[in-house]
Amino acid sequence: MSAIPDIADDRVLPFQIEASALRGRILRMGPLLDEVLRHHAYPKPVAERLAEMLALAALLSGALKFEGVFTLQIKGDGPVKLMVADVTSAGHMRGYAQFDAGAVAALASGPTPSVPKLFGAGYLALTVDQGVHTERYQGIVELTGSTLAECVHGYFRQSEQLEAAVMVAARAPADGGNQGWRAGALMLQRLPTSGTEMALDDADEAWRRALILMSSCSPAELTSTALASEDVLFRLFHEDGVRVFRDHPLEARCRCSRERVVRVLEALPRQDLDEMKVEGEVVVTCEFCSRVYRFDDTEIAALIKG
Repeated sequence: MSAIPDIADDRVLPFQIEASALRGRILRMGPLLDEVLRHHAYPKPVAERLAEMLALAALLSGALKFEGVFTLQIKGDGPVKLMVADVTSAGHMRGYAQFDAGAVAALASGPTPSVPKLFGAGYLALTVDQGVHTERYQGIVELTGSTLAECVHGYFRQSEQLEAAVMVAARAPADGGNQGWRAGALMLQRLPTSGTEMALDDADEAWRRALILMSSCSPAELTSTALASEDVLFRLFHEDGVRVFRDHPLEARCRCSRERVVRVLEALPRQDLDEMKVEGEVVVTCEFCSRVYRFDDTEIAALIKG
């Protein structure tokens, strides 16, 4: 593989380690994070974890074949009550967090808070929704580990279908603003070994070696603006041969629309709609992108009649 400088953000790059046939994915995020995070005044600890969640959602979704929406979600009883990141099969991403501003501020004065301090006790959920005519898949595990990567490993340990390892890192803009966010993630996946492939002992050794090499990747490398994803893979795995495949682009794009909001409002009882009115209007704000949808008395009356 040629290490050609090509710093491309907001894409997932699949690869294979030739000597062992191990599969993996590496991704970089930049402008996508700026677009998602600019809609909310998240404190730094919350924004950093949401950036990691977005990276992990894109990374994990690549291990599945689906047409629809993959969602990664954490619910807890700590300062951050809810964190969600989702990605469609077309690569459209969004995310948001619900948190207690005072409780998060109390943590911000110390070191970067761990997952237990930020989320408390709760669960991690992975969901694949392929539409109304298919059965929705959801995997739920207890939230364990001090980092989001460790929490995902907890899911792997309880899943018989996926033996994998992940690394993820996020970096806030140096000036504390909303532009210049970085995130990167790396995943290795071990495929089942059949009788026609390498012996089990050799496969185990190849897996251990790949994990050791992977662990040498630093957060600075994962979030670098000067080192391409291809260069990171070359440094880590060139001795065993590494081959990259076509990348999958990612884009920040919310799926909210006025039509979707109308459908939700139409399903509500008239009394609920009346209680939602403020100065003669029903105002609905998208939790993901903060877009505001307003409906006056005439429009609400039309919904009720419909």
